[in-house]
Amino acid sequence: MQATADSTKMDCVWSNWKSQAIDLLYWRDIKQTGIVFGSFLLLLFSLTQFSVVSVVAYLALAALSATISFRIYKSVLQAVQKTDEGHPFKAYLELEISLSQEQIQKYTDCLQFYVNNTLKELRRLFLVQDLVDSLKFAVLMWLLTYVGALFNGLTLLLMAVVSMFTLPVVYVKHQAQIDQYLGLVRTHINAVVAKIQAKIPGAKRHAE
Repeated sequence: MQATADSTKMDCVWSNWKSQAIDLLYWRDIKQTGIVFGSFLLLLFSLTQFSVVSVVAYLALAALSATISFRIYKSVLQAVQKTDEGHPFKAYLELEISLSQEQIQKYTDCLQFYVNNTLKELRRLFLVQDLVDSLKFAVLMWLLTYVGALFNGLTLLLMAVVSMFTLPVVYVKHQAQIDQYLGLVRTHINAVVAKIQAKIPGAKRHAE
């Protein structure tokens, strides 16, 4: 019963987090999304200027400075007003954050599933189980070499964050036009793949 209750609770928490993430990406609360988006951008810009160790250390120092200052301020205020409100972070200190064995097992099983599927897919691509899929993967890797020559990892991550917070809103506002263009692109890609399959002997047999 306890395991079922914990699982149900975690499912509810995950559903709540998923709903909040969707609200953030679609800018349903402009102020909250702006704060999160700005924080991500500030963090990534900091990583472009300083090392990861320095950024983590500065963030930890900033957080500690804020919490220690607030704790001292509340202690002085309680002493002056002669009140006994207790620790200002008591509610957060008493918050349960530990994971049960069932929850750890659940997340481990999910991770194992994704890792196994990824390894099987990479094996299928590198050992040419499907010739056309392996060729498309090779073209993708070839394009990534040019992308890597133009941008470093942090720049790509920065572009990914910006896209993550802008593309959903743009898609919602212009969904009909975007779907139309995506349909055209998909049609051209399918035509190119069909031509490749027609020109490469045995491609269909490998796909089967």
